[in-house]
Amino acid sequence: AAPGKPSVPEVREGQEVTRGQRIARADGFMSVSMHAPASGRVRRIGIAPGAGGKMVPAVYLEPFPGSTQEVAEGTPCALETATPEEIIAAVQDAGIVGLGGAAFPTHVKLRIPEDRSVDTVIINGVECEPYLTTDHRVMLEQRDDIMTGIRYLLRVTGAPRAIIGVEANKADAAEHLRAGIPADLPATVAVVPVKYPQGAEKMLITALLGREVPSGGLPLDVHALCVNVATTAEIGRLLPHGRGIQERVITITGPAVKRKGNYRIPIGTPVRFLLEEVGVLDDVDRVFLGGPMMGPAASSLDVPITKGTSGIVAFTASDAAPTHAPVYPCIRCGYCVDACPIFLDPSLLGQLARNEEHALMASDYHLMDCFECGSCSYVCPSHIPLVQQFRVAKTAVRKAAAAKVAAGKGAAGKDGER
Repeated sequence: AAPGKPSVPEVREGQEVTRGQRIARADGFMSVSMHAPASGRVRRIGIAPGAGGKMVPAVYLEPFPGSTQEVAEGTPCALETATPEEIIAAVQDAGIVGLGGAAFPTHVKLRIPEDRSVDTVIINGVECEPYLTTDHRVMLEQRDDIMTGIRYLLRVTGAPRAIIGVEANKADAAEHLRAGIPADLPATVAVVPVKYPQGAEKMLITALLGREVPSGGLPLDVHALCVNVATTAEIGRLLPHGRGIQERVITITGPAVKRKGNYRIPIGTPVRFLLEEVGVLDDVDRVFLGGPMMGPAASSLDVPITKGTSGIVAFTASDAAPTHAPVYPCIRCGYCVDACPIFLDPSLLGQLARNEEHALMASDYHLMDCFECGSCSYVCPSHIPLVQQFRVAKTAVRKAAAAKVAAGKGAAGKDGER
């Protein structure tokens, strides 16, 4: 499931809906609206399996065969007259989230506290995950949308400039974007070395601005805001028409895929259907939702595409790493320490994780700074699933924090009753 709070359905079973129609409204600040990916009939409202196997709220929609699938339009958010608050509200109602994979609600990121300021908006076109080329195609084919999206972002943040970060192996995209920057738009294109995980926002901020986001901090702490390039393109594509996001560009590739490519896919489409359409080899063994480094292995091929699904990568049995490789004790080789891009000690964190010292990992060893790039697990000669251990630990820390907040509210309520 994406970060934030689930939206609230505003349709009923059996109701006919139009493609692009809002079918669920945002439920609070940490929530976004959802829109129908196709014209059809609501079959039922219930739960569905997410990418990691967790059951999440869902609206099951049966598309009308033969429908023209014209997209419903709403009230445009005019760039020339809209206030920052109106733009933020429009982004939330359009259901726009981070399309690089995190799916964090974009409108939350755009609300700048009064005691903070942004001097640079970074457009993240650094797609460093192996196999994925979604952002590359978006930069080549949606240049005008990106430029319009930058205008919205500069207006809402008050930042005086924008920098579009592009990897050196995407020179065609860099030149294409440079050629399309309007004379009145304070934006530049910066090319960065090809290096994983250069696309992580903290890494990119350091590469482009020479600023280091402090431990436990946010890009705002160094007066920067980082937005994925596909997210920026959707802002520029949807807001002028008052539309909601109901589809996204996805890379479907891997050794087991016959017709590899980038496709614009309706949100909610089952992975199984997509693989059947592009064709897969008979010995397909493993499917990742996202890239092979950070994307989870699909728990089932019946899981749906979500806004955070940037790719589907399918491997054959001979190409995939063995899932049952024996795990050996840590030999303290230090490879994971050398590989960590933010200078954590994965070896020590792994030992603490195995002892379930989750609170200590967070308080003393910066567990929550880990963005789960997978570099430590990749280089470990003992095959220790370090990043998976860290994910479990971070979940435990968040649950403990939430329980503490809930307990505090409960105590406050009892005091009020007295």
